[in-house]
Amino acid sequence: MSARTTKPHEIVERALELSRSDGCVVIADEHSSANLRWAGNALTTNGVTRGRTLTVIATVDGAQGTASGVVSRSAVTVDELEPLVRAAETAARGTGPAEDAQPLVTGVAASPEFTEAPAETSSAVFADFAPALGESFARARAGGRELYGFANHELVSTYVGTSTGLRLRHDQPNGTLELNAKSPDRTRSAWAGRSTRDFKDVDPAALDAELAVRLGWAERRVELPAGRYETLLPPSAVADLLIYQLWSASGRDAVEGRTVFSKPGGGTRVGEKLTDLPLTLRSDPNEPGLESAPFVIAHSSGGDESVFDNGLPLAATEWMREGELRHLTTSRHSAGLTGLPVAPGIDNVILDGGEDRSLDEMVASTDHRGPCLLLTCLWYIREVDPASLLLTGLTRDGVYLVENGEVTGEVNNFRFNETPVGLLGRVTEAGRTEKTLPREWSDWFTRAAMPALRVPDFNMSSVSQGV
Repeated sequence: MSARTTKPHEIVERALELSRSDGCVVIADEHSSANLRWAGNALTTNGVTRGRTLTVIATVDGAQGTASGVVSRSAVTVDELEPLVRAAETAARGTGPAEDAQPLVTGVAASPEFTEAPAETSSAVFADFAPALGESFARARAGGRELYGFANHELVSTYVGTSTGLRLRHDQPNGTLELNAKSPDRTRSAWAGRSTRDFKDVDPAALDAELAVRLGWAERRVELPAGRYETLLPPSAVADLLIYQLWSASGRDAVEGRTVFSKPGGGTRVGEKLTDLPLTLRSDPNEPGLESAPFVIAHSSGGDESVFDNGLPLAATEWMREGELRHLTTSRHSAGLTGLPVAPGIDNVILDGGEDRSLDEMVASTDHRGPCLLLTCLWYIREVDPASLLLTGLTRDGVYLVENGEVTGEVNNFRFNETPVGLLGRVTEAGRTEKTLPREWSDWFTRAAMPALRVPDFNMSSVSQGV
């Protein structure tokens, strides 16, 4: 019997039946995706894919402790199940005790839809979007600009079964839209992106109009040297920086003195003020429009993630509340080591508490004499120093000069050097929180809502020739 004709929950149940280990976790991920790509105001490709990945986690109790073995494979048939389960058990017996060993999770109510067929996406998700995109091509052509980009929609149905009785399921839709507008001579470029669950809340015409304005701004070019500039960071750029901060917020690493969240002399900075503004950084699996898995799904162990925590319920968590650091990420194991509360990572992030002002309104209120920069997005972000969380990266697809409340031209791109934690401490204004697509991390993390931020002295460390 093929992988596609066997229901995911049946695969999970059969793998658990085959298990001879002391404990077993089976995760079946059913993937489907649909995409559109376009260039020069015309569709170029489209496609639909399907796939399945099965992960078996075997745990073996020994005199020295519990060991775990993890094996993942794609397109597993029923006939291949037993070799896969045995491979996980062999891996467990061939390793020493797992440092993060904990009792497998119990007592979580089964998902009522566990035995139902997986959800799937198709090209039908673009039924309204594609015609609107075609109309945008016509407007762009008439306006003397070319549109490039892609739209991608994924739907992953995850089934988690354990030898302790858990039978859980989560369906995760994930859509991304990236749109570039270029002048015919390719000297000007502007970008916009959106995150969406179903493509019903994205408007290609509105994005094209936004990009047309930005290409118009770029008709005047101003060269600026490296330096510290007052800078308006749009929600996309804020998301890229704060997602990296969240990824770096390991409770264990902080207690061990290795991160920006470590307290000099020992301990962590939990309880310290990171910003004077009343900003709250939080994650919530039930956040409207940004819904994510309500329980831990861990295909491997590492850092503050543990395969032993699979199925552990997730709750809304405030990482920073009104400027004060409240939580760092922990598994059950690392929480026990550090004395911190259990706070696993959650697959979305929201920063709120700013003023009800749009980015355009923040631009209009910029009336001082010195230059102010308006960014579009960041890319090629890399860590320079984990102890301070110093990051470096480049600006891309439009850095604009704001003078007396108006955008007066485009300036050159820069390399920046900034730490998100330090940046939060210097922010003087936060705008309205809105759903956004983090451009740099859009392949890994798309569920974010952020405000625009005004930073008085953003460090543009050198001029870049990037576009």
